[in-house]
Amino acid sequence: MADAHFFNDEPFLDHEEGPDLLGHGQYAQHVLSLLDRVRAQTETGVLALIGPWGSGKSSVLGKVTRRLRETENGEGWLIAELNPWLYSDLESLTQALFSEIREALPKDERWSEARKKIGGFGRAISPLGKATAVFGLDSEGLIQEVSNRVSGDTSASAAKRRAEEALRKTDRPVLVVMDDLDRLTPEELLVIFKLVRLVGHLPGVYYLISYDERTLLDVLQRSELVGNSEPRAREFLEKIVQVRLDLPAFRERDADLLVDRSLAAVLASHNLTLTPAEQQRLSEAYYQHLQARLRTPRAIKRFFGQADATLGQLTGNVDIVDFLLVTFLRTSEPHAYQLLWQHRAELTGTSVDLPSRSDERPEQRIDRWRTRLQDAGVAEQHLTSVIGLLGMLFAPLRQALGYGANTQAIALRRGIGSIDYFDRYMVFGIPDDDLPEHTFDTALQQLAEGTPGTEADELLLRLRDDTQRITRRIQYKRAAGTPLPVASLLEAAAQQYGHLTAAPQGVFGLFTADRAMDFLTRDLLTDLAERERPAILQTMAETPNGAILAARTLQRVTTRNDSDGPDHTQAAADPDWISEARSLISHEIATHIAPAASRPVDELTELEITLLWAWRHTASEATRTWINQQLDETWTPLGLLAVLLPPDRAPFPLIDNDTLQGLDALIGLEALYSCLGPLLNAPAAEPASPQDEHQTRILQALREHRGNTPGSE
Repeated sequence: MADAHFFNDEPFLDHEEGPDLLGHGQYAQHVLSLLDRVRAQTETGVLALIGPWGSGKSSVLGKVTRRLRETENGEGWLIAELNPWLYSDLESLTQALFSEIREALPKDERWSEARKKIGGFGRAISPLGKATAVFGLDSEGLIQEVSNRVSGDTSASAAKRRAEEALRKTDRPVLVVMDDLDRLTPEELLVIFKLVRLVGHLPGVYYLISYDERTLLDVLQRSELVGNSEPRAREFLEKIVQVRLDLPAFRERDADLLVDRSLAAVLASHNLTLTPAEQQRLSEAYYQHLQARLRTPRAIKRFFGQADATLGQLTGNVDIVDFLLVTFLRTSEPHAYQLLWQHRAELTGTSVDLPSRSDERPEQRIDRWRTRLQDAGVAEQHLTSVIGLLGMLFAPLRQALGYGANTQAIALRRGIGSIDYFDRYMVFGIPDDDLPEHTFDTALQQLAEGTPGTEADELLLRLRDDTQRITRRIQYKRAAGTPLPVASLLEAAAQQYGHLTAAPQGVFGLFTADRAMDFLTRDLLTDLAERERPAILQTMAETPNGAILAARTLQRVTTRNDSDGPDHTQAAADPDWISEARSLISHEIATHIAPAASRPVDELTELEITLLWAWRHTASEATRTWINQQLDETWTPLGLLAVLLPPDRAPFPLIDNDTLQGLDALIGLEALYSCLGPLLNAPAAEPASPQDEHQTRILQALREHRGNTPGSE
């Protein structure tokens, strides 16, 4: 299939040396036989090859002329090809016919008279300026032509008579081939028909023209000669054309076979094969939505030519079936294709629905898309198939159509319906902010082997700056069963933690880079054997930020709750590895937090405050002991609470139940209430500063919680 020609004007997969896939070779032979029969019966004639646009008329004409030239032996047909589109006005078009006939005649002496008489006829019916341009007269020749016209027998009738006499003396016919007559204006078309039926009605000169009959009739009806009457237009054509050559119908079987061969050619040129699942999806899309639109050789060639032209660097980076379906939309419904980008968030399920759509029923969503597609110019008869195609690509529409939609499956196959891969389909390549699959896989391999490389460096950089997408792509690899360098990824996550720059994503921006990393490390840790987990968690905790991540990872693995609370207290049933891991992480945190003991509580850094909160997940008793020691020596309880609790937690309460449980793990509520007893029992004072206001709010929140505690006074 490597010989498929997608970008020339000949139907690909249908060359002279290959299989006659469309039957054009067989029909071309029929035309050749008919030409000989017409020649035997009449000295001139007009044959018309008729078929719809894109049905292969040009291919048949090409085969006819090519075979006539290949069999030329000094006695066969002479070929003159006239492309009416090349001439800017009617006079040039008229003269071009005789110029092409003259050029088709052999250059030897035996044909010199015929060449001269044909040229003379052309000049006789040509204005002097056109004769100069078409027949190549220089200034001296132009002066001589003027003299001849003044002094000699220069009438067009006489010139034509002389040309006829010269042509009758020859023994070789001339075939004038003209394609795409249906694309001419009414005026140009009438001139062509005048030429072939009257002016160019010369002995030994035959015409093979081609057109789409429906279009040609429409053009003729716009002319003054025929008027708005289809019967008159047909009668006019019948006077011009002696022999109709209706191109055989392109059967459904032929179209399906050409589609199969075309697909195979595209896949082969990019070294691709389809999996059984991909074959099933593509087959479903073809028979339900594409088949009715791929009914001519031109439509099939255009579709697969576009696919071959744009696949390029996307090979291996996108789902091939999704790519073909998107290519079909782009080539067949370009305005519908533009809607994909416009509604990117909705289609990938990453938008926040408007309140008016919160209770939208599936049929309402489909109706909304139907209206959008109608406004984009999709014909009524194609609306259902276009919506069906969108449903095969995007989960929200598939669900609205009543089918199950697995968003993870879309991401695993790198489908356009995933926000992580959508842009690749729209820019025909890998965007600068994305990592190609080969780079991603190479980076993972380098991490697994412990061999530094630019790919691994790039992956770690993206893990910091594009955390949510990179963690999702790693999760896709996990879900697909791809072996991952778990230990290396956990260490890398710990190194990057605290330095993440990716902006929050999701509804209201709640899915932060930290949260994405937390979920990834939780899942990666479970991929390790239990005996290996404590050591890797200790390695992660060797830096302050890594210690925070290690503590949170252990907390998420050992509880069913994805939040940071309630706080876990070690149970007797905990496996040994959990106890060991808690002890190791706690030791690292104690080392990191130790310098803070020598400073006032209000000088604690944000990192140290986060370390304190994380410490409670590993060894709450050790945390309490250390904090209470500081409270006994240099820190004050209210001062500690002021730095542990951020002043602005809106829309959340300053102290909720989870926060209260965290304070219990860090300090102990009974001890806290006891230390703050005089302040909690005293009436609330008017704050004198923002700091006093924050502490006042903390005391008021604690009063409310203490009052709700059973047994409290």
